[in-house]
Parts: sequence; structure tokens; C-alpha cells
Amino acid sequence: MKVAEVLASIRRLSVLVVGDVCLDRWCRYEPDFAEPSRETGLPRVAVVEMERSPGGAGNVATNVAALGAGQVTVLGTVGDDGHAVELREALRARCITAELVADRGGLTFTYTKLINRATGVEDLPRIDFLSAGERPAEVEGQLLKRFQELAPRFDVVIVSDQMEQGSGGVVTSGMRQVLAQFAEAHPETVVWVDSRVRSELFRHVLVKLNEDEAAQASSRIGLDADWDGLRRHIGHRCMIVTRGREGAVVVTPAGQIVVPGRIVEHPTDICGAGDSFNAGGAMALRITGDPVEAARFGNLVASITVTKPGTGTASPEELLTAVEGHEEECASSNNAG
Repeated sequence: MKVAEVLASIRRLSVLVVGDVCLDRWCRYEPDFAEPSRETGLPRVAVVEMERSPGGAGNVATNVAALGAGQVTVLGTVGDDGHAVELREALRARCITAELVADRGGLTFTYTKLINRATGVEDLPRIDFLSAGERPAEVEGQLLKRFQELAPRFDVVIVSDQMEQGSGGVVTSGMRQVLAQFAEAHPETVVWVDSRVRSELFRHVLVKLNEDEAAQASSRIGLDADWDGLRRHIGHRCMIVTRGREGAVVVTPAGQIVVPGRIVEHPTDICGAGDSFNAGGAMALRITGDPVEAARFGNLVASITVTKPGTGTASPEELLTAVEGHEEECASSNNAG
């Protein structure tokens, strides 16, 4: 299926993104203003510019929206703080519907990135706002109920399990159980999962991992780099392992299919490439029904976003231009031969 046909079909899709929705704050500080505090003697970090964007599951949703999906909704939690207000505004600006359950005792998941204004380099430790400890049972109950109400209305469900700590995330054991039940009851819906440290705990869903995550997940269940064994353990007809600039591998009962990536010689920033792969791949899978085509389209989307600073997105126009350029290169190569 041609890229233009996939893009045309994306406009008819509805996508629910579930998981750890966070706020990315890109803070540029002025090093010349780092005078010591009169009270403590410690040098200050003087932030003079700030940009805000949805991160985590919010960045996946942002990529889905940028590709032109007809409806995009995120389901997650926020704290009772100013960061929640900023996050809702950032989602609204991108035409993303926010289904965010309030956790009054927690904080809005926030990354604060400190960038030297003089050099453009992020050279100070990042400041993260996290909710420590388990989510209150009431909050988790609301999340599970809202998922069960929302999910049947969508063509695609993408799960972004970002939290590396053992607690505090949206994708709990209860959420994993509800996801497995939904996937079995709604085989026509694409349920696509990206989990940093818990891939092996999901059941009956398509899991996308990178090579390191696949090795670690296999090891945790006593397998030695056995990708098909991991796929069988999860219980889905396929699994996708991404390999950076080398593309991806689709793991199926019939074997492993290598899907080459579109080479970018000098990427600007690979941050968020996995999110853009998830957004494009999951929607392409719903449209084509073919995980190889899904991986190919995901690779293409990621090849655009890595050319941009921060967590960039790819537009339909950029994808079409990239495809046209590739076709011209191939034609020139063939003529030269």
C-alpha cells in the first residue's frame, strides 16, 4: 500500500493513547545570570525562556495528531498542580482530547530540561516531577472504568508505559489485565504496547520493543535472546523489535522479517523516535493489516522526526516528500546501472 493511500486512510481513524501522559518543559537558562543567592550562597539557574509540550504518552498522541488522525484522545492522570494546567493547554493546542483523572495526592508527571542559552546544549541535570508510591485505589478504579468506557469507540489503542519505577505509573497490573481482556474481546482493534521495563507482563497485544528492551524482557522470563519465545509468552501473532537506523524486525510464528529503515546520515535528535514509530506503525497496522507494512511506515515516520530537535513530529507533506525523494534516488541509481 502506497504512503499516500495510508495517509488518506489515517484521516478516518480514531486513536486512544493510554499511559503516562507527562509535560515536557524545555527551559533555557542564561549562564551569565548565575549569581549566588544571598541567602544560601548557591548559584542560581536563571531560566529566561520556556517551551511546553506533551511528553510520554502525550508525545505519542502529538505524533498521531500530526499525521492527521481524525480523532485523538489521551487517557492518564494528573496531579492537583500548575503543571496539570500547562499539560491540558498543551494538549488542547494540538487538538488532542484529554481524559485525565485527577490524583489529588500526586504530582503531574513532568520533565524539566535545562538548556544552556549560550550553547544550546542541555548541560544540567533534568528535574523530574514524579508521584512516589502506589496510585490510590480510587484513582486506579476511575482509570480502569474510563478505559472500559472509551476503548470500544476507537480503531486503535496505543499504550505508553513510561514509568521505570515499580509504582506510580498508569499501566498497573489492573490496567494490563483490562487491556488483555479488551484485546481478546475486540480483535478488530489494534492494541499496540510500548513498555520500557515490563513488556513480558502484557498478554494478547502487539508489543513493540527496542533491542535492549527485548533482551532484558527475554532474560527476565528465563530466555536467552529468544524473540519468538517472548512473542509466544505474550501470546500475540506478532511482535516488533526496533533497531535504530537499521530499521525493525517483525517476529511472527513463520519467522523473523527484517524491515530496513530509511537511513538518515546525520540525525539531529533521536529523542522521541520510538513514539513516532508507535504512532505511525499502529495506525498503518489498522489500515493495512500487515505488520511488515506497519513497521515500514513506522520507520519512515521516525526517519523524519530524528532530523528535528527535541521530540519532533512528521507531517503528511514531509512523508510524501521523503518518499518522492527516495523514488528519485532509486530511479537515478537504476539509470546509472
